[in-house]
Amino acid sequence: MCSHAVSSIRDLAVYIDADMTMRTHVTAVVRACFAALRQMRSAWRSLSRRALLTLGRALIVSKVDYCNSVIAGISGQLQDRLQSVLNAAARLVFSARRSERTTPLLRVRELHWLRVPERVTFRLCVLVYRCLHGTAPSFRVVD
Repeated sequence: MCSHAVSSIRDLAVYIDADMTMRTHVTAVVRACFAALRQMRSAWRSLSRRALLTLGRALIVSKVDYCNSVIAGISGQLQDRLQSVLNAAARLVFSARRSERTTPLLRVRELHWLRVPERVTFRLCVLVYRCLHGTAPSFRVVD
């Protein structure tokens, strides 16, 4: 039997660091999102804003939101890295320059995307609400 320490593990596409910083998970999400953004950018001229918005939600926002309750309490630096993904997606959807502020873009009716800390809080609140009202998924322990 070989035992050796690992720096992180992956379970259900969530990386958990040995030091519980979630740095590996955030890095993987950011890398995957920017890869998707590069693919979207290569076709953005032939896509409508509505199509870009749909792709952004499907390929970017879904990755940022997936299991984001596990990133509650992460450092501001890691939150900023995730926020940079949403900012880049908003710029792509609205054909904005890199120097343009993204806060107004994120609040546009078409997007109405929350910032990363707000997204985490919102998802945690929804989870607690669903638990309290009996609408959360039930889990069974399998022997």
